[in-house]
Amino acid sequence: MVSTGLTSLDQLLGSDGYPDRSTILIVGPPGIGKEALGYWFTHSGLIQNDFTLYVTRLSSKEVLQDTKAFGVDFSNKIPFWYSSDGSGQMKFSVNDLASLSYNIKDVLKKNENRKTRITIDVLSSLLMLNPPDTIYKFLTQLFDEVKKYDSVLLATLEEGMHPPNVLAAMQQLFDGVVELRLYEEGLRILPLLRIRKMRGVPPQPGYYNFSFTKTGMELSTYVR
Repeated sequence: MVSTGLTSLDQLLGSDGYPDRSTILIVGPPGIGKEALGYWFTHSGLIQNDFTLYVTRLSSKEVLQDTKAFGVDFSNKIPFWYSSDGSGQMKFSVNDLASLSYNIKDVLKKNENRKTRITIDVLSSLLMLNPPDTIYKFLTQLFDEVKKYDSVLLATLEEGMHPPNVLAAMQQLFDGVVELRLYEEGLRILPLLRIRKMRGVPPQPGYYNFSFTKTGMELSTYVR
C-alpha cells in the first residue's frame, strides 16, 4: 500500500493508504481542498525518497505558495515539475497530449527501480480543451503504462465543470475515487468526504466531516 500522506485518511481506507499500482481520482467543487490531498500525497513520497512527479496548470511557484497554507513544506525536497508555464523542469501544453504522455512514460522508465508517485491537477483543463473520448483514450493508455511500474497516479477533477456522463466515465476509469463535497445544513456549510470506490477496499457509503490542519486532515463520522 502507498500512504496518502494523511494518517486519518490512511486509517479510513483501512489498509494504510492507496493500493499499489493504482490510479486515484479526487473529485469535488473548486476551493474545497482537492489539491491538498495531492500535496500531502506528494510530500509523503518525498519523505520516503520515492520519485515524485507533479503535473500542474499553475507555475511551480504558485503551487509552493499554496502548499504552505496546508502545512506542507517542500523547501528541503521538491518534486519533479511539469508546468504549463515552463517554471518546472519541463514545460507542457494541454493541447499536446502526445508529448505529455511521452514525457510521463519516459520519466517512469528512467526511474523504473524506484517507487513513483504522479500527481496531476490538469485533468479538468484537458477535458475542457479536448473531446472527452480523446481524454478517455489518452488516460486508458497512460494508466496501462503506469501500472507496469511500482507507481501510483493521483489526479484531481473539478465537479460542476463537466457533463454528468463525462464525470461518470472518469470515475469509472480510475481504481479509486475520493469525493469531496459541500453540504448545506441550516446555516452551516459542511465539508464532507466519501470514498466512492477503492480497489481492494469494501464499499463505504457513508460521509465523513473533514477539516485541514497544519499537520494534515481531521476526519469524523458525519451524523445528521
